[in-house]
Amino acid sequence: MTFKKTLKVLSSSLNVILFISLIAMTFIVISAKASGGEPEVFGHQIKTVLSGSMEPMIQTGSIIAIKPLEEEQKSTLSKGDVVTFLNKDESLITHRVVDVTKTGESVSYVTKGDNNNAADTEPVLAQNVVGQYADFTIPYAGYLMSYATSKAGSLALMIIPGLLLLIYAGYQIWGGIKQFEKELVKKNSAT
Repeated sequence: MTFKKTLKVLSSSLNVILFISLIAMTFIVISAKASGGEPEVFGHQIKTVLSGSMEPMIQTGSIIAIKPLEEEQKSTLSKGDVVTFLNKDESLITHRVVDVTKTGESVSYVTKGDNNNAADTEPVLAQNVVGQYADFTIPYAGYLMSYATSKAGSLALMIIPGLLLLIYAGYQIWGGIKQFEKELVKKNSAT
């Protein structure tokens, strides 16, 4: 492959990568803002893990996918399931179910982080379960997600790819003008 062809392939690849990154970042930022913080992809909510209570399975700073549960599904979980629930402070926690207690119509779960020495002190009522872990983790991507949902991150992740595309477009236009000028000079010198 000649140098010009290689440069053209690299140039086209860079254009595609920049365009895809702009679209992806726009989707993430808009989805995060629309859902109130965490985006949803293919019917799964994306959550950022802020502690090491589930290590080594889920690393601190990872993002995980959870499948939101319908009300009737919340009372059918079993021992060993990893669930995300609201605690009494209204914060989200992802831990493993270690025991299920059924009292009449009421169901509650005893949960424990895999890395914790003891079970959580408060049982989790079925109605406080938000979703079930979908066995999907991207280690350390939560740090980027937290940044993306901040004002500075939203601005940077939408503006930077846009600026890169503009710079690249300017470079392409400049290259096209130079090529046109060369052809014009060649044409004028031939006549």
